[in-house]
Amino acid sequence: MKTTIQYIFLPIALLFLASCQQKGNEFKTDKEDYDRFLASAPVKPTSKYFNLWNGKIKSDSTQLLSLGNVASEYARFFKATGDIQYLKDAEQSLKKAVEIAAVGKSGYLRALARNYISQHRFKEALVLAKEARALGSGEKETQSLLFDLHMELGNYDLANQYLDSIQNMSDFGYLIRVAKWNDHKGDLDTAIQFMEKAMAKAESSKNKNLLLWSYTNLADFYGHAGRIEDSYKLYLRALQIDPQNAYAKKGIAWIVYSYERNGEEALRILDAIMQKNKSPEYYLLKAEVASFINNDILRVQALDDYYKVVASNKNYGDMYNAYNVDFLLSMEVEQKAFELAQEEVLNRPTPESYGLFAYSLLHLGEKQKAMQVIEEHVVNATYEPAILQQAAEIYKANGKKDRVSELKNELLSATYELGPIKEAQIAGL
Repeated sequence: MKTTIQYIFLPIALLFLASCQQKGNEFKTDKEDYDRFLASAPVKPTSKYFNLWNGKIKSDSTQLLSLGNVASEYARFFKATGDIQYLKDAEQSLKKAVEIAAVGKSGYLRALARNYISQHRFKEALVLAKEARALGSGEKETQSLLFDLHMELGNYDLANQYLDSIQNMSDFGYLIRVAKWNDHKGDLDTAIQFMEKAMAKAESSKNKNLLLWSYTNLADFYGHAGRIEDSYKLYLRALQIDPQNAYAKKGIAWIVYSYERNGEEALRILDAIMQKNKSPEYYLLKAEVASFINNDILRVQALDDYYKVVASNKNYGDMYNAYNVDFLLSMEVEQKAFELAQEEVLNRPTPESYGLFAYSLLHLGEKQKAMQVIEEHVVNATYEPAILQQAAEIYKANGKKDRVSELKNELLSATYELGPIKEAQIAGL
């Protein structure tokens, strides 16, 4: 009898121990890891370096080196504060540099093109990149720029050609671009492998900017792959280099919200970011988290703040078109959303833009036209979960149950990337 009892309880004991071990190994964030970065002082939009070069610039300045260096400082201030005016100030400095440069003009053209990319002025940037290529100097840098631009414009065959032209497995710039290419193709594992090689290059160079870029981008990839703890650790490493890095803090906020389902703590992190960074997208994330915790007053306030910030400042131009389409659809302003989606397709004919266009058609009741758009421009052209979710909704409206089922299975593996709100929507497909 004693032996029989032992055999009965042994499996139960093993299951209990396994359960305890699994709970003990479950990853959790720790406020003590990141609180000191939330409390860090705001970025001062000035520096000794900036003052040195800015002091040499006059209204009729021909101080080319000063213009270039001040533009770099303005770009740094924009990245740190999210204040769009700094990006526009950088643009003005670079336009002046392009105007007066006799030597090294292609470098200033590339810098201005990258400024335009940040402003989502992709077609204007392409004109500048072609002008830089015609000048001949810095051929590899121009080819890298052209890869980036054609990826942004959805010209993937051309982008691949430029990627081949810069192939160099020991070059950081090539490695991050081939990682981006594989992510675009839906091969996340290969994308991670190349990004890890890029990170190793950055670490051996000890270049702060390359380290920050590789840590935060690889953290994103790890998150998409379900490697949440690895993602979290890289965001923390980025913050150790730059305690002001809003992107890394946002990444931690997303982990807390989407993985741990702790909306209150995610809002605390977001509020700390927003005290120092003016980027409008933080309002939209705040609204989403507020919706998750059923705080409708906070949600409406965050959406209202977003609209006021973007609508009141023409400097944003086309930067938030994609966000604005979603925003307008959520506010049931369908016609305006449709018109903006049309504009975005003209500016940036990517599968993502076509996905938004199709989604706006669906909201106008044009479900068959919407399905035609996604079948011609979206399906098998992108692996972005948010766009595929919209495609699934369009298929559902058209009664295509098999297609909905296929996409639903794919989307269920991307619930961390999409977040709890969209996960609930996927369940209802």
